[in-house]
Amino acid sequence: MSKQQGQKGIFLRASRDIETVKRHGRRISTALFNLLAYKMDDAPSRVGIVVGKRFGNAVRRNRVKRVFRTLVRQLHQELVPGHALLVFPKREALLQPSEELKRMWATSLQRVHLFRPRSG
Repeated sequence: MSKQQGQKGIFLRASRDIETVKRHGRRISTALFNLLAYKMDDAPSRVGIVVGKRFGNAVRRNRVKRVFRTLVRQLHQELVPGHALLVFPKREALLQPSEELKRMWATSLQRVHLFRPRSG
């Protein structure tokens, strides 16, 4: 499996799965994004990033998706398996430094018990 194929597996793309998470997921709200989490199966956890047109023009929407995909890749190994997550970024997310976003992302995952405790 190539690196690119492996990375595609960490993102939630099927509309059926996205709708399931929207209907049944547990919501966590922060100043920078909303997070929905739902227990799906025993496969590695997957994350979907949902940015509507209300967010701004295509440049802003694509930029925030790139920022959150980077966050997901950085912390994906720490996720508890078997969950589907949806992230709904807020406009304020683009104004924050990446370290602040990363801290808030990790804190939110800990609040819903989806972040593995670090050993050591």
